[in-house]
Amino acid sequence: MDHFRQLRDEPTGAYSYLIGCGETGRALVIDPVVNQTPLYLSLLGELGLRLEWVLETHLHADHISAADSLRAWTGAQVAVGAHTGIADADRLLHDGDHLRCGSIELEVLATPGHTPGCISFHWCGRLFTGDCLLIGSCGRTDEPGSDAATLYDSVVRRLFAFPDETLVYPAHCINGRRVSSIGEERESNPLFLNVSRDGFASTPIVNGLPDILPIALEANRHCGRLIRA
Repeated sequence: MDHFRQLRDEPTGAYSYLIGCGETGRALVIDPVVNQTPLYLSLLGELGLRLEWVLETHLHADHISAADSLRAWTGAQVAVGAHTGIADADRLLHDGDHLRCGSIELEVLATPGHTPGCISFHWCGRLFTGDCLLIGSCGRTDEPGSDAATLYDSVVRRLFAFPDETLVYPAHCINGRRVSSIGEERESNPLFLNVSRDGFASTPIVNGLPDILPIALEANRHCGRLIRA
C-alpha cells in the first residue's frame, strides 16, 4: 500500500505532502519547508522510504524551501516548473509531463497566475494545487509576476474541469481546513462563484497569507539555498 502524509508548518500554515511507493520504497515530497527538514527525514526513516524527488509547485515567497537541504541529506533530485525562475533544479517540468516514482505517477498541470510558473500535480483523484487554488480562496495576486486574469483561467478553466469528487490539497491553510474537493470549490468558493474573469481581475487579492519575505524569494530561486556574494 502506498504512503500518503499531509504535513503542516505551523508558523506559516504551509502544507507539504509526502507520497511513498509501497512496492519500491521510493518517495517524493511536495513543497517542503526548510524548518521541517528533521520531520521529513524522521518520517522517511520511520516508514522505510528513500526520497527520490523533491517537487515545488511554485517559487514560494513566504518561507524557505527545504528542497536543497533534502537533496543534500538524501541525494534526491529537485523538480520545478519550467517557468518558475528557480535555478539549480535537476529537472524542469512542463504542462502534460508525467513524473514517476516507483509505481507512483504524477501528472503535471500548468496553473500560472499566482506566479508565472505555478504548476499543480494530479495523482489518484487528488490535486496538489500549490497556492493556485486554496480552500475557499486562492493565491494572492500581488507577488512578482502575478496575473489575476491568468489565475482565474487556471482555476476555472483548468482545475474546475476535473470531476466533482477530485480532492484538493493546497499548499496553504487559511481557515484551518486540510482538504476540499473540486465540486465544493466550484460551488462555494466566494472568489469564483458567479464572478466573471474581468471582475476577478479588477480586484487585487491579498488573502491573509503570510507576508512576502525577500530573503525567502532570494533563497528559493536557488532551491532554498542562500547565495552569498
